[in-house]
Amino acid sequence: MTASEKTRTVVGSGTGGLPVAGLRDFYDDPRVPLAGGGLDRTDQMLFLLDGIVRAAPRQLRILDVGCGDGAATSQAAARAPGHQVIGMDWSDQAMQQARRHGLTLIRGGLEAPGLPIADATVDVVVMSEVIEHLVDPDLAVSEALRVLRPGGHLLLSTPNLAAWFNRALLAVGVQPVFSEVSLRNVYGRPGNHVAGHLRLYTARALAQFLAGSGFTDVTLTGAGYHDVPRSLRPFDRMMRRWPSGAAILLAQARKHG
Repeated sequence: MTASEKTRTVVGSGTGGLPVAGLRDFYDDPRVPLAGGGLDRTDQMLFLLDGIVRAAPRQLRILDVGCGDGAATSQAAARAPGHQVIGMDWSDQAMQQARRHGLTLIRGGLEAPGLPIADATVDVVVMSEVIEHLVDPDLAVSEALRVLRPGGHLLLSTPNLAAWFNRALLAVGVQPVFSEVSLRNVYGRPGNHVAGHLRLYTARALAQFLAGSGFTDVTLTGAGYHDVPRSLRPFDRMMRRWPSGAAILLAQARKHG
């Protein structure tokens, strides 16, 4: 989870199970930023976390898988006093930046053999802007399920392939925003930053994927996108009410308890 859209998330911070050295090199390149714009999504994610914290009858253990620079993890810790908030990332660069926030940190990732966390020891797993970077999202979600206690929560955000603007772009033959055809340059779509997205989800696909992976009570909400032109931002904010067309998808799910 970051205070803004992570354009660099790595194993445990976004790229679970990377078998390709080229991908590791891409995500470990210091020129690829750890954070970008995405405050609306972060605010929405923190709102969901607030609800879980308020209802908690005891101290919670909250694991932010892919904490990046630690900015949003530190916000979560500030809003969950008395609870244990842990940031995790695969990248040394991310760990160095996250340490500046005084966070409890673990270096690790979602690649085999999985998260360095014991079974059923976490109450909330946060995966913000992570799953779209994964080679093996099935492993990542199964690892989240494994480390959660019965009744524990998964909070996940990811770009929406079927965002309202992507529907318009596809209608005129333009590559959708968020999608990548190269790790070197941007081709055929708006923008000039390569984010390293490997997987993109629609609302229906994400909900079915989480339910099929063993989660229950899957609910989706929407968030806006920071890079929408200023003149279109009011419409983008309005579209948050319709997750299927929102720019960003936020999912909340539970482990059967």
